[in-house]
Amino acid sequence: MEGSPGRPEEYDENRDSPTRLAVSRLEACTFPGPAGKLEGLWKDAEGPRAGSAVFAHPHPLHGGTLHNKVVYRAARCLSRAGYGVLRFNFRGVGLSDGTFDSGRGEVDDFRAALDEAERRGGAPIVAGGFSFGSAAALRAIDGDPRVRAFIGVGVPLASVQGNPLPLPRAPALFVVGSEDVYGPPALLRAWAGDVGKIVEIRGADHFLEGRLDELEGVISTFLAELATAGTR
Repeated sequence: MEGSPGRPEEYDENRDSPTRLAVSRLEACTFPGPAGKLEGLWKDAEGPRAGSAVFAHPHPLHGGTLHNKVVYRAARCLSRAGYGVLRFNFRGVGLSDGTFDSGRGEVDDFRAALDEAERRGGAPIVAGGFSFGSAAALRAIDGDPRVRAFIGVGVPLASVQGNPLPLPRAPALFVVGSEDVYGPPALLRAWAGDVGKIVEIRGADHFLEGRLDELEGVISTFLAELATAGTR
């Protein structure tokens, strides 16, 4: 299940976007995954390079793809903050090989994306995802020393299956809508405890309909604070 289509610029996949004066290169790519090739989009960092990033899409069986507008907005923030960003399609989505694996194989897909991002943009890596993608990311990065920070939007704690999600060991940002039924704010706070920074967007649902500018502001602020902390 996905939100309604957003404004055209939220899906602008041109290599040289007319919406930005200082553009960064966008490259369609494939890379090796555990179930075959995985389809991705790599966006170069704008300005001085800070590392690389991977940001994953929501549930494959409910229309989630790398072109999701939340994923696009997050990737744009990361690129502007100096990270080369890899968005990718999980197995069975788009041109990616394989079939849906109920979140198990998708964790390995995310690990393959981390390797590809490091190959292209180096470490450290900022990892993250939206909804289903955030859960896969949390499992994939557990214990990975390359990961500098985690960004989770709409972590689906009310619907996650299998073992409990591990908490990130790196600095973390969690963004949640106050009306999110898949990961309610109270459940998120109980799970996260004192780990990471939680930002609740008042009146927003799981898909952050109409609130994507606020999402970008929250992510950009977190990345600026991360950069400042790294220079101390």
